[in-house]
Amino acid sequence: MMRSLFSAVSGLRTHQTRMDVIGNNVANVNTPGFKTGRVTFQEVFSQTLRGASSPSDTSAGARGGVNPMQVGLGVTTASIDTNHTPGNLQPTSRMTDVAIEGSGFFVVQDGSTPTFTRVGAFDTDGHGVLVDADGRKVLGWTADATGLLPIHKTDDLMSPIKIAIGSNMPAQATTLITWDKNLDSQAVAGTVKSSPVTVFDSQGATCAVNIMFLKTANPNEWTWTAAGPTGITGDGVLTFDADGSLVSATGTAGTTPPAFSFAPAGVNPVAVELVFDNVTQVAGPSTIASPVVNGCSTGTLESYTFDSKGVISGFYSNGQTRMLGQLAIANFSNPGGLLKMGKSLYRQSNNSGAPDIGEAGTSGRGTIAPSSLEMSNVDLAEEFTQMIITQRGFQANSRIITVADELLHELVSLKR
Repeated sequence: MMRSLFSAVSGLRTHQTRMDVIGNNVANVNTPGFKTGRVTFQEVFSQTLRGASSPSDTSAGARGGVNPMQVGLGVTTASIDTNHTPGNLQPTSRMTDVAIEGSGFFVVQDGSTPTFTRVGAFDTDGHGVLVDADGRKVLGWTADATGLLPIHKTDDLMSPIKIAIGSNMPAQATTLITWDKNLDSQAVAGTVKSSPVTVFDSQGATCAVNIMFLKTANPNEWTWTAAGPTGITGDGVLTFDADGSLVSATGTAGTTPPAFSFAPAGVNPVAVELVFDNVTQVAGPSTIASPVVNGCSTGTLESYTFDSKGVISGFYSNGQTRMLGQLAIANFSNPGGLLKMGKSLYRQSNNSGAPDIGEAGTSGRGTIAPSSLEMSNVDLAEEFTQMIITQRGFQANSRIITVADELLHELVSLKR
């Protein structure tokens, strides 16, 4: 009877633990990024009243084997597991909100120790640094002054990501113009096609340049000449084959690559290379154009957006787009081994494995969903069902204590 009392007490304790976990799950039903817990039970050590015995032999009159006699001593908690199944996504329309579709965690800086979270409810602080709700800096890789990200995205290159609205993009002089489309192969000698293009000097001022294409007496040849700003120099020859594909493009006196230059007053000389690789000469209108002209005037950062790989692209007032940085995503071989630190944060433990940090969408890491938050993965129907089962288990163990107490009362009453 005493064994039954202690077994029932262990049942009460474990079911209370299970109810605690269920209560925490239900309490966090609307907590972004929350992962449910699950309690599993196991029996404790059993007291052996009689050991097992083996059969004596195989003869007809021999005694057979006997199974052991054991009494269980109750139940204990085997594990409290975290269910890392992804939750549904909730659109928020906030530029700084991001969610992970699939596996992985955002990396945030908590002092000198990195911690990990599924909650992408980020914002920018007074210095333009991307932070979480408690001011922890979000880590990733920052682009350089030209908008290029590191080729090898390792954890030692991570740093807090800065998105400073209103930050300046300096002016850049034009250095390259790429041409495409067609020059009419049926044009008569002396035909001129003029194509205007706008270039920038080193201070961001615009200069109108006109590139004129002249059909020569050679059926597969055109010359080009740059005109416009005072002192501009640049001309050359475009040669095509019988199929209309470009054979060669040269500059003044046969130099390559073709280029023109001029020197505006008070700024650095402008030297621009011309790329004609995509120009053809076939029968049809002369539509040659310059769709790609690098260089820009000065501008300020007005807005930004995240893509599915966590790359942050900034949009500037001068019409330019430039990469600002990229979010780091950490994956673990055993996410269930992470330590919960509160405030939706996790920390590496001895059984979680080391964080495998890289860009989203690679090596099993999930992709980024911009302007969204991951909802809790709590299933209320499941939790209420488990609540009923736990309640009945608690009641049954309570009844064992009641009955055992009545038996003890009867035992004490035997002396009367």
